Amino acid sequence: MIRELRREDIAACADIMCRVYNNEMWQCRWSAETAEEYLSDLFEAKKFIGYVLDDGKDIIGAVFAHEKVWWNNSEVFVDEMFVSPEHQHRGYGSMLMKRLELYVREKKLAGITLSTNRFAPAADFYRAKGFSDCGHVLFMAKEI
Repeated sequence: MIRELRREDIAACADIMCRVYNNEMWQCRWSAETAEEYLSDLFEAKKFIGYVLDDGKDIIGAVFAHEKVWWNNSEVFVDEMFVSPEHQHRGYGSMLMKRLELYVREKKLAGITLSTNRFAPAADFYRAKGFSDCGHVLFMAKEI
């Protein structure tokens, strides 16, 4: 079942996020505390959109997103989307994405944008859902 994400879901989502990203592929080192703080910041955003997927007992996946005002029409930006490792490859990520697409259609928004690691399987997942690589967009960072 997919439902709107609630504040009390954040700890369970942080646990899943740590299990998904703290590995050699993603090379993250989230602690439970920093993951909860990060997801809480996303949750508290003015135009937050979030859904969780639960199996009737536990949360097994989530999407954290927000509406983003843009010059021609607002869009939804996916900040985080994850499904617990033991539930991946069963269509649950597709279910979360379909729910987000329904939101975009209902609100008559332009679409969905996101960023992901180009070397992780997630990129192929998003391409299979109709997302395109944006050659005109360059993600940049500066370490200090």
